[in-house]
Amino acid sequence: MLGLISWIIKYRNPTIFLTNLYKSLVRPHLDYCTSVWSPHYNKDKLLLERVQHRFTRLFPHLRKLPYEEQLNHLGLWTSEKRRNRPDLTEVFRMIKGQSATPWSSFFHIAADSSTRGHSWKFAKKSCRNDTRLYFFSQRVVNRWNSLSH
Repeated sequence: MLGLISWIIKYRNPTIFLTNLYKSLVRPHLDYCTSVWSPHYNKDKLLLERVQHRFTRLFPHLRKLPYEEQLNHLGLWTSEKRRNRPDLTEVFRMIKGQSATPWSSFFHIAADSSTRGHSWKFAKKSCRNDTRLYFFSQRVVNRWNSLSH
């Protein structure tokens, strides 16, 4: 989709290109079902990030900047941050009772919670296989516990 857009449209105003085309036509393909299927292999993460990197290089004045500065200039987040946000939002909704799924079906409060951070720290269960290790309730625990109060 990005290749088609860059081939057809030659007027590259970042505002129009970003809001009207990239966010409505390209990003939905990248973010489809990320709350269910979140890539955990680095090769898959890099493959998704490369699409966004290719988009930032469409603008000649941004090509010489590092990738992080290109994203800041365009007001974009990395794909990793965009995948993390819905996960943390869903955990918050579970805790506040705004989700159909209760938080107790996925998480357990950590018994050895320290005084740092918040009081809703979860215990991480041990796993032997990748299927469980990268499941929602496992991949979100470390990020949730590292949030500040």
